Amino acid sequence: MKQQKKAEAGNNGEGIRSDCHIILELRSSGGIDIELNSKVKSMYGKSIEKLCRDGFGHFAIRHARLVMDDSGALPFVIMARLEAAIKQCIDTKKEFLPEIIPENRNASAKDRFRFSRLYLPGNSPRLMINAGIHKPNGIILDLEDSVAPSKKEEARFLVRNALRQVNFYGAERMVRINQIPEGLKDLKFIVPHNVQVILVPKCEDAQQVRDLETEIDRIKKSTRQDNRIFLMPILESALGIEKAYEIASSSNNLVAMAIGLEDYTADIGTRRTRESLESFYARTRLVNACKAAGIQPIDSVFSDVGDMQGLHDQVRVSKSLGFDGMGAIHPRQIKVIHEGFTPDQEEIDKAKEVVNAFLEADKKGMGVVSLGTKMIDPPVVKRAERTIKLAVSFGLLSEDWREERDEG
Repeated sequence: MKQQKKAEAGNNGEGIRSDCHIILELRSSGGIDIELNSKVKSMYGKSIEKLCRDGFGHFAIRHARLVMDDSGALPFVIMARLEAAIKQCIDTKKEFLPEIIPENRNASAKDRFRFSRLYLPGNSPRLMINAGIHKPNGIILDLEDSVAPSKKEEARFLVRNALRQVNFYGAERMVRINQIPEGLKDLKFIVPHNVQVILVPKCEDAQQVRDLETEIDRIKKSTRQDNRIFLMPILESALGIEKAYEIASSSNNLVAMAIGLEDYTADIGTRRTRESLESFYARTRLVNACKAAGIQPIDSVFSDVGDMQGLHDQVRVSKSLGFDGMGAIHPRQIKVIHEGFTPDQEEIDKAKEVVNAFLEADKKGMGVVSLGTKMIDPPVVKRAERTIKLAVSFGLLSEDWREERDEG
């Protein structure tokens, strides 16, 4: 990066909250001069200035002028903005890192439910801070389409700090990187900082996944990380769909594969419609590839955040096609998505019958399982077990449902 004496980072202006905008100028003398403009200056001004001075000391900067317009930024945001500006001016490998909160040290699991994943722009801290209270299964800090090209570098610092400091309230910590190969530059900002799932946009072949994993392994080795990081490629082109199974089976670290219908329909020269006939082939092919590879198929987002009935209908279709979840671009969509993918009472009762029949047959040492006059295949039992697991997780069925049945 070309070094300079003056830089800026962050956001300000109408509608900006929980952020700050800074203008930094390195000087040859005069010490550290900080001009802070903030509505909370009387309460937090001294702590903000101390944090900035600590940052300058961390990077061994003795002379600088800093102008900060603060709109309620938390410390991890200020640290990210200050570091982004400093690194435009000096060449250093040092990082100005906040502590990792205990809630963000946990690992994820390959088979956890991923009904909903909420996209958040990677350069907008206001939307990150309380996103977890809406209880999505995953929160995606996006470095790709939602971030302007001129803001991508500073967004990396913010996403890194958010992975360490924001309480996700149990949601899986996800980051959508930029398209490969540009996305490889994002990895050093997320791999060492407890990201759980990396979304790979516009994935078109297995080699992109292999390139990604090679760089992840290199960073993990250099930073002595041993946390497992899962991958979720997003197929958004005709070529990607045609190579769906190749991509789905390219790594043991893949947990899911998603489809991006806005880009896909543009790629095939049509537009997305409510009926979704234009994407039926792509969606069913992706579902089939995922099921064959043993990973979760995830449907696209529903872009009209004001149309709850339309979202409900889309979720119903997604579930009928075999999808295990879909994306969300607004918190109000999460409840509808969860309700749509939750098993209904008829599904639960049928699953209980299947599992009970299997357990009874197993107890008697029978190699064949039947329910009434129908034979039950292992995939049917597996699907029934998953339905019961879902019902238990949503409180629709008690964990000791078998004991309750036996007592009855």
